[in-house]
This record gives sequence, C-alpha cells and structure tokens, in this order.
Amino acid sequence: MDSGAQSPRPAQETGAPGRPSADTGTPDRPAAGTGTPGRPASDSGTPDRPASDTGTPDRQATDGGTPGRPEADSGTPGIGRRIRGLREERGISLSALARAAGVGKATLSGLENGTRNPTLDTLWAITTELGVPLAMAVGTPPPVDAGGSGRTGGIPVVHGTAVEGTLLQVFEDEGVTYELYRLVIRAGTPQVSPAHHEGVTEHVTVFAGTLSAGPAGAPLRAGPGEHISWRSDVPHSYAVLGDQDVHASLLIRYPRR
Repeated sequence: MDSGAQSPRPAQETGAPGRPSADTGTPDRPAAGTGTPGRPASDSGTPDRPASDTGTPDRQATDGGTPGRPEADSGTPGIGRRIRGLREERGISLSALARAAGVGKATLSGLENGTRNPTLDTLWAITTELGVPLAMAVGTPPPVDAGGSGRTGGIPVVHGTAVEGTLLQVFEDEGVTYELYRLVIRAGTPQVSPAHHEGVTEHVTVFAGTLSAGPAGAPLRAGPGEHISWRSDVPHSYAVLGDQDVHASLLIRYPRR
C-alpha cells in the first residue's frame, strides 16, 4: 500500500479472469447460476470454487505443493451428464468413483448435477478411473462447416495451471483413440498432471517458445519445430523455458481398455 495514501485501498485480485493463478489450496467455487446466496458466481472464468463438503479434497497436481485449479471452459456443456452416463454404464456407484478418483463425493455429485464446474485435474482423475479418454467427458469438437465458415458450434477448451488446451479432433483407430489439441503453455508457472491410465502416450510438437515436458522426474526439451513424446501413465510436467509462451500441438494416444 502506498505510504502516502489517506485510507487503505482494496487489494488487487491475484488472478486475471480466464487465467487461473497458481493455487495454494484455494477451494473450488460453484458453477455460475447455482444460486449460492450472497455470493453470485462470476462469469469471468475465475476458477476458485468452494471445496467439497465431504472433507475429501480434489486430487491436486504434484508441483511441489502448488495444486492446479483449472476449469473446463464454461461453454463446454454436458460434462456432468456424460460422466454420470459413463459411471452408470460401468455399474460404479458415485461414492466408489469419488473414492477411487480422490475427489469429494459432494464435488462429484455437484459435477454430475451441473452445479459445479469441474477442474482439469478432477476430469483427469475421473476419466482415468473410468478408463476413457478426456474427450468422453468434455465432448468432441463439432464438425467443420462444408461451406468453409469454420466450426458449427463450440469447441471444448480446458485450462490447467499453465496449459490451455483446445480439443481440435478425436480420431478412432483399431483399439486406439487419439485426441488432438492446440496448446498454449504460459511462461512462469509449471504444471504437473496426474498419471493417465496404463499405456497412454503424449506427443508434442512445438511451434513457438521452448518447452520442458515429460515424466516429472526426467522431462524432455523441445524448441520451435521440434517434437517430443513420452508415456503419460506416470505424473508428467509442462514448463516453459524462458519468458515466451509456448504454442504447440498435443496428440494423446489412448489404448482402449
């Protein structure tokens, strides 16, 4: 605070809308429109949300104590409905899935009912336990209009501590599903993602900036025009080297279970 000020001024918010700051345990917040009295949800995309009331916190990224608190894009509909359908198809109770994924039961219930916005870490944890690609929860991109006017609807976007991923396409092959993302990785904040299910691999091509990514204990390095890949069934990290944001593509390969 300025020492010459006559009265205290409000503290700045720590996170710009649309881009979560590194979290030190800030609990989740309810999705917009939940009707929480006295605290209307913001539509700015700020990702802090109330924690589950079960006392079981969401699984967090293991980046040295700074958990990821990203949200799926607020324009991505139907996530809760899809997760409930996947869970029920497999005959798994809500309590059992919450326990296996390391998320609060109330958080999972709110997610399925559409009253909570899911974090990216929560989505990874749930889809890993269900044994499905992330796209099975966030939805597939709409088709490109034949007239050349672009996509005919909203494109799924997910946000991590440092990574913003836009899902461009989902490919199916015999025994394998591929997801293709456009990535922007922000300088200054590393991100550690939880392990995906066995056999999943990630393949990154960098277009701008310099990236360190791969298994958390042995990351790889890539600059513009370079490609790296690794097994992502272990915790893995993304970090920008230098002060220039990284622009890249990410192909995730999921063997079917």
